Amino acid sequence: MEIGVFSVSDITADPTTGQLPTEHERITAMVAIARKVEEIGMDVFAIGEHHNPPFFSSSPTTELAYIAAHTEHITLSTATTLITTNDPVKIAEDFAMLQHLSGGRTDLVLGRGNTAPVYPWFGKSSADAVELTVENYHLLRRLWDEENVSWSGKHRTALQNFTSTPRPLDSVAPFVWHGSIRTPEVAEIAAYYGDGFFANNIFWPKEHYQELIGLYRQRFEHYGHGRADQAYVGLGGQFYLAENSQDAVAQFRPYFDNAPVYGHGPSLEDFTSQTPLTVGSPQQMIEKTLTFQEYFGDYHRQLFLVDHAGLPLKTVLNQLDLFGERVLPELRAEYAKRKPADHPEPPTHANLLAARRAGIKPATARNEVPVPEKTPEESHV
Repeated sequence: MEIGVFSVSDITADPTTGQLPTEHERITAMVAIARKVEEIGMDVFAIGEHHNPPFFSSSPTTELAYIAAHTEHITLSTATTLITTNDPVKIAEDFAMLQHLSGGRTDLVLGRGNTAPVYPWFGKSSADAVELTVENYHLLRRLWDEENVSWSGKHRTALQNFTSTPRPLDSVAPFVWHGSIRTPEVAEIAAYYGDGFFANNIFWPKEHYQELIGLYRQRFEHYGHGRADQAYVGLGGQFYLAENSQDAVAQFRPYFDNAPVYGHGPSLEDFTSQTPLTVGSPQQMIEKTLTFQEYFGDYHRQLFLVDHAGLPLKTVLNQLDLFGERVLPELRAEYAKRKPADHPEPPTHANLLAARRAGIKPATARNEVPVPEKTPEESHV
């Protein structure tokens, strides 16, 4: 199990002081948070991609490359890279470059994003979102897997004998997680290629995500990548910790109530009962996090959102210290006890390279990606 932190890169005023951090303060805070993630022994730091206020992370690979120079062990990922509005050639180039600079400590989560206005800013239409997702990923896969690519499609100009540079490190492409909270076609793509499926299950009840994850697992096995229970699943989560739950609730409530992503909606109590958010003691955090496995099966990556809603950097770092001291060792020990003997190792560069050298072939590019035979119902929440 890989355990880490992701950031949505919001710039939000601290509701207890009214202080609004600058873009520079938030951008540099990511470096401090990533270094703390490594210091306490976590595995992954990820940051999202946004092109509109109140977010700052328009170029996550730039931020991650800088963090790579200030860390040694953690995997550097994105919480979302927009497969719909980014050009696949640029994605292929940027992440292969980041692979080389980080010594292979690179993977990414591809997703459609949740901001409709971004599409025309990059010359696209949100009406084409699913088509763009499928077509762009098919091309991206070929750019990494093949030296010379000739390709034509609907949404970009054709390529003739094109070689993406630099080539992936050790001829092993960055591992791809496909992120979705409601799109069955994304679960299908992930299963078809034997990639990972990241369900950022932080907003809606577990039943909604169980259906999508179940579809991905079923189709992963259907395409011959392994048993359904061996598929690569990642989950989201959130926490705010204090020595006792009463203090945690009192301290976090003003941040929750004013958060741009869920403030002025359900109460803190309702949200913690229905989603992975834990606001309480370290022991409560351990107990709740371990229930995720009961709902979604054995999985490979658990990422937590901890720096949002205007929380000051000092508070975030203190939260990570408490998590590293009181929660992380217990989670690691319990996950190790629960791990089935034939559960695949996390898809790190080192593990993927070892598999290649052992003669285990990765999923290869395909001519087309089918749509699901049966899709879960869309949520109307």
